[in-house]
Amino acid sequence: MTHELPAAFQVASLVAVVAILLVDLAIVRRRPHVPSVRESVTWVLVYVGLALAFAGLLSVVGGAAPAGEFVAGWLTEYSLSVDNLFVFLLIMSSFAVPREQQQRVLMVGIVVALVLRGGFILAGAALIERYTWVFYLFGAFLVWTAVKVAREGAGDDDEEYSENAVVRVVRRVLPMSSTYDGGNLRTERDGRRVFTPLLVVFLAIGTTDVLFAFDSIPAIFGLTHDPFIVFTANVFALMGLRQLYFLLGGLLDTLVYLPYGLAAVLAFIGGKLVLEALATNTLGFVNGGEPVAWAPEVPTWLSLVVIAGALGAATVASLVLGPRRSVAAPPAQHDDPPAPGRPGA
Repeated sequence: MTHELPAAFQVASLVAVVAILLVDLAIVRRRPHVPSVRESVTWVLVYVGLALAFAGLLSVVGGAAPAGEFVAGWLTEYSLSVDNLFVFLLIMSSFAVPREQQQRVLMVGIVVALVLRGGFILAGAALIERYTWVFYLFGAFLVWTAVKVAREGAGDDDEEYSENAVVRVVRRVLPMSSTYDGGNLRTERDGRRVFTPLLVVFLAIGTTDVLFAFDSIPAIFGLTHDPFIVFTANVFALMGLRQLYFLLGGLLDTLVYLPYGLAAVLAFIGGKLVLEALATNTLGFVNGGEPVAWAPEVPTWLSLVVIAGALGAATVASLVLGPRRSVAAPPAQHDDPPAPGRPGA
């Protein structure tokens, strides 16, 4: 459901979030470096604390319902984002991004992803408000995705990053340098101004994340219909992703059962969406166009229990029972990196 949160609270929250992102981006740009494990842990805890503090504010302003939906949505988005870190590792390796620039690349990529996800969220909210039967499609898609993720399981992830259409077009249209120039987006080569590979990497991270949104956005709409909560859950999940990249980059090979936990979460939310579609049914060929009375409503607390239980069980099983899988480590610094699109040395 959509909650009647005060407009002033929503505006103030969005302004505060944008301010945090801008300050974070300024810090990363001013002091590019490779964060230590201690620094990464500290900042991950800071962003987790901010998310929980925001949930507390939601509880004070709007009650337990929006706060619970935010926590469930944030936890789902965060867990799905953890699995996406593997793809970010592939991108960084493919473009041979210098280690000290990786924080900035992730930060700008995340900002691009948030802007694009915002468009998806608005479109999804409008679609849901007008056509409730879309829950059937969302639910079926999430169940299909869960089956696909479970089948892939913890198999060998020896894959390479493949440029998407946006990145390919940018590389063809704009004059590009084959080497980096520190943190500069543009540099001078042979007497003319050209773009460095950083521009392409920014777009690669941001647009690749949007591909993951095709799973995560329908999933969170299965937990809440409020676009404000959907967007803020995405913001807080992605804000903590940058430091989590450096913290878990070398540990992703241990989380071999995480795909099964994510599959369970996606299947549960998919089933929840189908039940909600039945409860609000308007399709003529289903129950004569009338809502299905027996379709139960899944409470938010049960969603939280299932999500936390599935992810916790997958993590414990991975650490205790799971064999390691081969994952590329974050690429080392290159003084003269190869042309973008080719794997780094």
